[in-house]
Amino acid sequence: MVPTREEMETALAARHGTELQKKFCAASIAVCGLGGLGSNVCLCLARAGIGHLHIIDFDSVDISNLNRQQYTADQIGMSKAEAMTKNLKAAAPYCDIKADRMMISPENIEGLFDDEDIIIEAFDDPEQKAMLTEEVLTRYPDKYFIAAAGMAGLGSANDIRTQRIGKRFYLCGDGVSDVAELGSLFSARVMTCAAHEATVALRIIAGEYEA
Repeated sequence: MVPTREEMETALAARHGTELQKKFCAASIAVCGLGGLGSNVCLCLARAGIGHLHIIDFDSVDISNLNRQQYTADQIGMSKAEAMTKNLKAAAPYCDIKADRMMISPENIEGLFDDEDIIIEAFDDPEQKAMLTEEVLTRYPDKYFIAAAGMAGLGSANDIRTQRIGKRFYLCGDGVSDVAELGSLFSARVMTCAAHEATVALRIIAGEYEA
C-alpha cells in the first residue's frame, strides 16, 4: 500500500526536520545524464524529498548498464528517461518529474533549465561533460552547477572528493581516473561519486555552500 503524501512528508520531516524538508520539497533540480552517476543521483534526491526533478537522457537501457546503473533487467530496451521515471515514482511517488528524452547540445540548451535551481552534470562522455559545463557557466551563471570527473577503476573511495571551483560551481570525483585508460567502472565507486553530487545539492538547498 502506497503511503499518502502527508504520511511521506511527515516521515521525511521526522528525519530531516520540518523547515529543511520544506526547502527540499520546494527545490527543483535538473539531472543531465541518467547512467551510473545520474540514476544514482536521482534516487538520492528523490528519497530525500526533493519536490521537482528534471531528468534528461537520450539513451535506452542496455544489459551493459546493469552493473552500476539503477535499472532492472526487465527494463532493457526502455528509454532511460521512461525507466528512471518509473523507478523514481516507485521510491518517491509524490516527486514531480519532468523527463526529456534528448541529447543536450548548444543548439537546444537555451531555456532548458529556466525552472531549475541546480543543474547536475552526470554524463559519461568527456566531450559532453565539457560542452555542458561551458554552456551552463555561460548561459546560466546564476544557477548552481555540480559536475563530476574521475570515478573509474577500483581506487580508494577516499580519493573521491568535492571541490568548490567557483562561487556556484562544484566538481566531484578523484579528478584523474579515466575509464578509457582503466577500462572499468564499478557500481560502488560510481555511486560514491554520485552521492557526492547529491550531497552537494542538498547542502546548497540547506544553505551550506562550502565543499
